[in-house]
Amino acid sequence: MATATGDEAAAMDSISRAPAAHSAALSAPGAGSSQTEPAEEGTEAAASAPKKGDGGVETAEEAVEPAEPDINELCSDMFEKMAIFLQGELTATCEDYRLLENMNKLTSLKYMEMKDISINISRNLQDLNNKYASLQPYLDQINEIEQHVTSLEQAAYKLDAYSKKLEARFKKLEKR
Repeated sequence: MATATGDEAAAMDSISRAPAAHSAALSAPGAGSSQTEPAEEGTEAAASAPKKGDGGVETAEEAVEPAEPDINELCSDMFEKMAIFLQGELTATCEDYRLLENMNKLTSLKYMEMKDISINISRNLQDLNNKYASLQPYLDQINEIEQHVTSLEQAAYKLDAYSKKLEARFKKLEKR
């Protein structure tokens, strides 16, 4: 068996210490609740200052892995679906506003039609009022004639009754 020289012994000693420092950082009492945080703290400490052993050999550092591609895919998928959802909500809102706009336009047209109809009715009513006013003297004459006819009718009834009385007297005088 060959014995290691001073430089080789120092390198082996520093290599054997690096995993021990890493495991000590994992089991540190002040470590957070997540298991990835202590590993990152240990790597940050190792990354901040590369250590050289007694023999001038640098110790190996643990590479920090990027976020898992599944999480990135899930996030991008979530954002795409959220964008589709929001686009649908905005489209529905825009359609609702278009519907309201169309309903308002139709209502406005209906009110315009109703306004035209009411204007025509008002004109016709005014024409009828004017015609009635022009016929009013004739209607008044008809009412006067009706009153005269009624009074003549009553006079005729009275005359008839009187003539019947006279006739009855005349017949009485004749019989005697």
